[in-house]
Amino acid sequence: MSWLQALKSKTVQTVARRHIKKNGIDLASFSFIPEPTKAPLQRIGLDPIPRLAEIRQEGPLHKLDLPFNFTAYLVTGHDEARQIMTARDTYSTDIRHLFSGDGPATSDDIGGLGFTDPPVHTRLRKIITPEFTMRRLARLEPLIETIVDERLDALEAAGPEADLAEVFAFPIPFNTICALLGLDFDDTAAFAKLGSGRFDATNGAAGAFGAVSDQREFLFDAVARQRKEPGPGLIGQIIRDEGDAITDYDLAGLADGVFTGGYETTAGMIALSTLVLTRDPASAELVRSGDRETLDRVVEELLRYFTVVQVAFPRFAKEDMELFGQQIKAGDVMLVSLSAANRDPESAGAEPERFDPMRVPESGHLAFGHGIHRCIGAELARMELRIALPKLLNRFPDLHVSVPESELEFRQLSFVFGLEHLPVSLVR
Repeated sequence: MSWLQALKSKTVQTVARRHIKKNGIDLASFSFIPEPTKAPLQRIGLDPIPRLAEIRQEGPLHKLDLPFNFTAYLVTGHDEARQIMTARDTYSTDIRHLFSGDGPATSDDIGGLGFTDPPVHTRLRKIITPEFTMRRLARLEPLIETIVDERLDALEAAGPEADLAEVFAFPIPFNTICALLGLDFDDTAAFAKLGSGRFDATNGAAGAFGAVSDQREFLFDAVARQRKEPGPGLIGQIIRDEGDAITDYDLAGLADGVFTGGYETTAGMIALSTLVLTRDPASAELVRSGDRETLDRVVEELLRYFTVVQVAFPRFAKEDMELFGQQIKAGDVMLVSLSAANRDPESAGAEPERFDPMRVPESGHLAFGHGIHRCIGAELARMELRIALPKLLNRFPDLHVSVPESELEFRQLSFVFGLEHLPVSLVR
């Protein structure tokens, strides 16, 4: 989920239609991703574009030049990002009221924790938080171990040349989330395509919103089935605990948030981490070593370095205010570039553009966001990385990427950064 939905708002649609009607311009000629908003989504290889660092040096707020008098500010500094994401009473992330209802998605498709404000957000998060404590997640560790081992066998069977993204990186979080929620999808490939499509801004708003709507249909159907016969996973457990106190809409929204936040991001992290570790033998050896403290440090640096979720949920100012020396009006939007904030030398330390597994940052990274909308599945993602990466590198010590890095297909203009494919060779 991302601020793309904010740009597909009722205000933008209404103004655009009036302009089109008056001037006879075809709707298809309008882009809902204006050029100034693309910078936080663009990368050169693994790195955010240099323009983001320039913006950070220019000042804490960068006003974006958007059409239709839509006012938004880009935030690229680490401390400023934390301040905005912490201010729960100052900003709203709820955008459902902005939808006109006649697009590829409607307000019924937007929900869950990310686009919900307190007190509704507080109530929903209280329902799901217990399942993501370290104690509860520990029960999943044997399952994740089994899933990883199965995918390692599949990778070996596909080798000696294989697509690690397809065979290994994607199925691990996908199967884990399915098991956690108690879901059994027959057509995993179709669901996977919808998952990546909802974050993709390259084909305009319609494609992304169509994927949002279609994916939610999967989950609405699953919730409706389990309402009649609760399954063994999280969806069934919430139905047993909450009964009619939670609606199908809210429960599907929670499941949607767990799914979209838990598999596309972790799949990207596994593939990208493999790319970096296989080109850096010293770092790969640290992961193989089995030392938990060292492994934790490497994982945290990988999370900071990649920051696969590139932009935080949009924050809409609730009232007029002064922020970092600028006058902000109610309704103005704060777009926090998490990838830029995590490359801020004030927090990351020296050479923030370099992957350094021994880095000791001045303050914690923001790869999972911050404040009440911090990713609820952060510990699950860490657990999957801690299990998958050592097992992969120990099972295949000669593993290497089999094409030049310049030929790799990185996702462009995607709110979740990643690789489309990662061709690898299992042997030298």
